[in-house]
Amino acid sequence: MRTILFDLDGTLADTAPDLHYALHCLQQERGLTPLPFEQVRDHVSHGSAALVTLGFPEAAGAVFDGLRERFLEIYSAHLHRESRLFPGMHEVLEAIESRGMNWGIVTNKPAFLTDPLLRSMGLYDRAATVISGDTTAERKPHPMPMLLACEQSGSTPEQCLYIGDAHRDIEAGRAAGMRTLVARYGYIDATQKPEAWGADGFIQHPVEIMDWLPARAGLGQVS
Repeated sequence: MRTILFDLDGTLADTAPDLHYALHCLQQERGLTPLPFEQVRDHVSHGSAALVTLGFPEAAGAVFDGLRERFLEIYSAHLHRESRLFPGMHEVLEAIESRGMNWGIVTNKPAFLTDPLLRSMGLYDRAATVISGDTTAERKPHPMPMLLACEQSGSTPEQCLYIGDAHRDIEAGRAAGMRTLVARYGYIDATQKPEAWGADGFIQHPVEIMDWLPARAGLGQVS
């Protein structure tokens, strides 16, 4: 194993507070009572369209498009208001790097949100690869972004471990030929059945990723 790849929202970073804040502001602007954080958190991994649908279930067509555009406008202005690495993830990244491995991100979040968030968190330049939802012609669960991440990180799929908190994450990783882990601490609601996703394992906390790391990268230092 040479490369650890992460989903972003709900796996590497806890971004739910800022996404909830954007929806909160949007609902307030439209004269609605904002949904509580607990009701929003587990929907975050499904993207902006799912969050707008959650907050405005009757919206459709041009009205929905306008709401989604405004949601993204608010969110892009508050990307790093409260978003943080999950507890223990800083130590995990350091452990990966100290063992001669590298790491990267494959997310369906568009690059205009992914890149500034990672830069503000001091992570962009540390990552061997950052693949956003609009980097390739296909998004997860298609394996195309996963395979580009392999290429950019200098590893084969068999040398990669992908960690995510959504079914499409595991589906994409498996389709690319990677080992996969479900981040059960992520944004998984009660209706989902991660045990049926076909992952190689499950972690309840980021530090458990270390149990999957070799003492040193088997093929030497990666670039």
